[in-house]
Amino acid sequence: MADPGPAAGSPDLVLGDDGLARCRWGVSTADYREYHDQEWGRAVRGERQLFERFTLEAFQSGLSWLTILRKREGFRDAFAGFDPDLVAGFDAADQARLMTDAGIVRNRAKIAAAVTNARAVVGLRDTVSGGLDALVWSFATPASEALVPQGFADVPAITAASKALARELKRHGLVFVGPTTAYAAMQACGLVNDHLAGCHARTGC
Repeated sequence: MADPGPAAGSPDLVLGDDGLARCRWGVSTADYREYHDQEWGRAVRGERQLFERFTLEAFQSGLSWLTILRKREGFRDAFAGFDPDLVAGFDAADQARLMTDAGIVRNRAKIAAAVTNARAVVGLRDTVSGGLDALVWSFATPASEALVPQGFADVPAITAASKALARELKRHGLVFVGPTTAYAAMQACGLVNDHLAGCHARTGC
């Protein structure tokens, strides 16, 4: 998808062929545009939904997010629709099977982490009222404290909240959830709104 050029304001904001201003990363491909407009930064609630997003963010580490987006349906098929109860039951044979599945990113450590995390998510039901959803959303940035980024330089990779969330998730047994991964998930799931000022999608979050 061609970059139609900068919008008024930040050079990191681009005016699309539909006349809408978007964060520059959201215009490079049709996949990114749909994800930027319809999902990124919008509130994601629910145990299964959050387990999926955190799992995908972990698999993305070291890769392009576009790779993950294009394999998302493959991930959903491979990981039983991200049902934590089902994934928690995956044994060594299941993990070996996933290593042969071209529909996902075949990384042994990340596959094992997804199973470990599913078991931790199931365990959270007994240790945290409201489970994974309540734990994650307790780290959301209040609207009154939210900053509005003017450009990509204003968007951090790690925050105090993402460090605290990562620590809490690890304390409850989750792995592959460092502060950077945690912040990427917070952005994707709407705990913070990092659409740039002037981006049309910002007001929908």
